[in-house]
Amino acid sequence: MSNASQPRQDSPLTAEHTAAVDHAITSRRSIRRFLPTEVPRSVIEDILRVAARAPSGTNTQPWKVHVLTGQSRQTLVDRVTAAYEAEGNAHRHQEQYAYYPSQWVPPYIDRRRKVGWDLYGLLGLERGDKAGMHAQHRRNYAFFDAPVGLIFTIDKIMGQGSWLDYGMFLQSVMVAARGRGLDTCPQAAWNQFHAVIAEVLGLDEGSEMVVVGMALGYAAPDAIENTLLTERESVASFTQFLG
Repeated sequence: MSNASQPRQDSPLTAEHTAAVDHAITSRRSIRRFLPTEVPRSVIEDILRVAARAPSGTNTQPWKVHVLTGQSRQTLVDRVTAAYEAEGNAHRHQEQYAYYPSQWVPPYIDRRRKVGWDLYGLLGLERGDKAGMHAQHRRNYAFFDAPVGLIFTIDKIMGQGSWLDYGMFLQSVMVAARGRGLDTCPQAAWNQFHAVIAEVLGLDEGSEMVVVGMALGYAAPDAIENTLLTERESVASFTQFLG
């Protein structure tokens, strides 16, 4: 078992510790093209073991993780891609929960549009290129070629607080992956096809629902889309200090 997963020891932290943690957080990006290099199961297990130290209300630990590699990954990719390409799929496949607001307002709509057009610009997709955008969105359902696909689910009985806990767990997965030289891409796009996912994974949709998907692997170093670096607001813009 990885030592990192054990309860903390009260040893003093060094500047090197701080730098390593900061680097793992700040170097995390949503990678959209991966190498086919396999990720050993032991590494995936270590990542999840460390991430399981994420906090959760009264230690409920509401996360469930489905790790797909090899043929199981390909089966899900094939089934969901076919559903995505089927005519009229928008009427047959609906998200189980609202990830985004029903009405967009500034500054959120401005940030959303900017990151979209920044990505499409890197890929050479111009406004109105619906076919190109459709094809790029379809790559979500191949986990952007990552050899490991993760599907995260939760029991429907759990409340809103457990979803907050889940976010901390997901961030822990991504940071632990970066600490091992791996990259990720959290993907809400999978949510629309929860019924297909449930059938492939054998989930009981009466009691369990898909939270999000995630690609895991090694970033393709020369892929232009992986040069995208999204902007972040300054601390002063979203923080109020009260003395």
